[in-house]
Amino acid sequence: MKILKTDQENFNQLVEKTVKAIRNGRVIVCPTDTVYGLIADATNKKAVEKIFKIKKRPKNKPVPIFIKDINVAKKLAKINEKQEAFLKSVWPGKITVVLNRKKSRLYGVDKKTIALRIPKYGLLLSLAKQLNCPLTGTSANISGRLVSTRIKEVIKQFQNQKQKLDLVIDAGNLKPAKPSKVIDLTGSKPKILRK
Repeated sequence: MKILKTDQENFNQLVEKTVKAIRNGRVIVCPTDTVYGLIADATNKKAVEKIFKIKKRPKNKPVPIFIKDINVAKKLAKINEKQEAFLKSVWPGKITVVLNRKKSRLYGVDKKTIALRIPKYGLLLSLAKQLNCPLTGTSANISGRLVSTRIKEVIKQFQNQKQKLDLVIDAGNLKPAKPSKVIDLTGSKPKILRK
């Protein structure tokens, strides 16, 4: 497990190294605008499978997806004008939205729906833009255990795993936060799935 500290790395070089790792199918721990997340290329089957193994996440529990902008959302999901207006009002930010999905080569997502979010975090947004692909946006914790904004707690959870993390972006302790709010827009009325 390689650790890169954000305060010791040049930002552009940090993005470059991380982009290279993700392109090579690596799984990384990355700070987000909420908690630390497990990030990988959502179009890379092996990388996504590795996330499920590392997290010990049930296969039937889809992962949310980070995207760079609303245009990507329109390619991945069926979005009407009303939904688009709502998305533009909450993104980028701490809101994950469940939408009916279009056919696309993504792994770890539901067959009919997709949970999308545009993060409001410089490093993560830079990665999404440079990679130009959807990224997994699941919290960096073993399923059932607490999510954390504290980097030492995150690393400790994964230390004795058979499947190792490839890269950790250490931004120190993030501001205390909960995972993103999840809103389901697939029905006739918006439904809050996670506050």
